[in-house]
Amino acid sequence: MPGQQTDGRSGRASVAARPFQVRGRFITAIALRLETESLDEGFYALLDEQLRSAPQLLLDAPLLLDLGKVPDLTDASQLRGLLEELRARKLHVFGVENASDAQRPLAKELGLIPVLVGRDAPVEKTGGDRRRKIEKLLPPENILLTEPVRSGQVVVAERGDLTVIGSVSSGAELVASGNIHVYGTLRGRAFAGVYGDETARIFCQRQAAELLAIAGIYRTSESIGDDMRDQCLQVFLKDDGLKLEAVT
Repeated sequence: MPGQQTDGRSGRASVAARPFQVRGRFITAIALRLETESLDEGFYALLDEQLRSAPQLLLDAPLLLDLGKVPDLTDASQLRGLLEELRARKLHVFGVENASDAQRPLAKELGLIPVLVGRDAPVEKTGGDRRRKIEKLLPPENILLTEPVRSGQVVVAERGDLTVIGSVSSGAELVASGNIHVYGTLRGRAFAGVYGDETARIFCQRQAAELLAIAGIYRTSESIGDDMRDQCLQVFLKDDGLKLEAVT
């Protein structure tokens, strides 16, 4: 019979191992929020300027199109042209968020996945209340790593703080719903408060990061400045911006 193997010694049939596994993954995606429906030469010139100023931000990162500010952008040829321009710039667009009822079928036709993410995802009132009650009952799950984080590793603390006793290599990612603490050199990327916690902070003994982000607000190595490099510091949100402060 298909899907079974026979043990020659006993004659009993055993179930064969499945040729695949279905496993969950936490993906850090970057959102490109469109603020205008005029996708002209001026739009792409400004986009190119942004890419030149922060090349590390979008390097090999999954990209979402945030359509929340352009609900009337429903021209299929215009959206197709946007995708072609973005992919020509080696941006890995895979989905849309905050799409209107008219935009969702267009997105699917273009091979984009409508995604509900973070605090922008609408939920029914009763469902949201039930979820909040459950979350209050669940204890935080802080993660403590006592070894360095190597390049290519992604470490996620979905319900708490993330602490690394050691250094974080370039090309690694730290992701936490709460705070991030690094007792060593922080290279790579660090995303704290990923579910919208604007009180979250990032602490590191020596700062050399490619990207720092809290609740979706980010700064790349190009915009951090040399005066904050190799410093022991904390990172936090203030006045709608990401602030870096040396710890003395």
